[in-house]
Amino acid sequence: MKTLTDEKLTIVGAAGMIGSNMAQTAIMMGLTSNICLYDPYAPGLEGVAEELFHCGFEGVNITFTSDIKEALTDAKYIVNSGGAARKAGMTREDLLKGNAAIAEEFGKNVKAYCPDVKHIVVIFNPADITGLITLLYSGLKPSQVTTLAALDSTRLRSELAKHFGISMDQVENCRTYGGHGEQMAVFASTAKVDGKPLAELIGTDALTKDQWTEIQTKVTKGGANIIALRGRSSFQSPSYVSIEMIAAAMGGNPFRWPAGAYVSNGKFDHIMMAWETSITKEGVALKDVHGTPEEEAALEKSYKHLCALRDEVIAMGVLPAISEWHKLNPNIK
Repeated sequence: MKTLTDEKLTIVGAAGMIGSNMAQTAIMMGLTSNICLYDPYAPGLEGVAEELFHCGFEGVNITFTSDIKEALTDAKYIVNSGGAARKAGMTREDLLKGNAAIAEEFGKNVKAYCPDVKHIVVIFNPADITGLITLLYSGLKPSQVTTLAALDSTRLRSELAKHFGISMDQVENCRTYGGHGEQMAVFASTAKVDGKPLAELIGTDALTKDQWTEIQTKVTKGGANIIALRGRSSFQSPSYVSIEMIAAAMGGNPFRWPAGAYVSNGKFDHIMMAWETSITKEGVALKDVHGTPEEEAALEKSYKHLCALRDEVIAMGVLPAISEWHKLNPNIK
């Protein structure tokens, strides 16, 4: 099987539903011939490895370990879904304290065992904050760490396709920016539906303002809806989209959606948030984001919400004051 690379990809949290699906997706997409599965829950991890062995894949070396040093040593790419899962009635922010501590430990382990890693994708929620913590403690460059933020955009595409009764392929350039949570900024100005600008359809019989408001609500609560329907948090969609991200970092197909990235541009500073990006072998690069005055106001509101979460983590003592970040990670200006 031809692969993008022979370098080591480590899946952290591989015993879980997201992690195990990521591993299978990475193999099926032909990312690398060298995949390491890590999870502290050894029996579940061995079970995932056995299942993958039973698939009969060719051209890939699958290893597994519950030793974090072994898992990260020589890793060039990492996708981490190893936080606590979201349960019914919980917001992503409810996970903050426990997962912030997990992200701190992960960042320190990266610095200790694989400081020459090329790219990390952080999945576990609240991903904007856990990704930021990982970046600071790993000592990596901002271009080397991204977080999963695309699901809100894919959910917008899905809801619009359902509303108009058309194929999702006919809905283009759906975009949400800011926080990966209910405070996200849902942009209408970027999207097209069957070739027509979405903004021109809003307020017409085809899509009334009330219907658009309902769609936005469905997008912001998309993860909660999956929990209500399935009795557990999303795992298929985050698995697939996160592997698309790491594939782009390996030099594969361009990533099609916004990604969580470190932003500090004078208007939005010292934050990890969903942004328009390019992900290549050289890392993640930020592009311009422009919207209507209303959309940009929503983005500023989302940014303030993220800043409040960031400041809460600082108050917990997980992160130092922003003025000290450069001492913790010299790549952070």
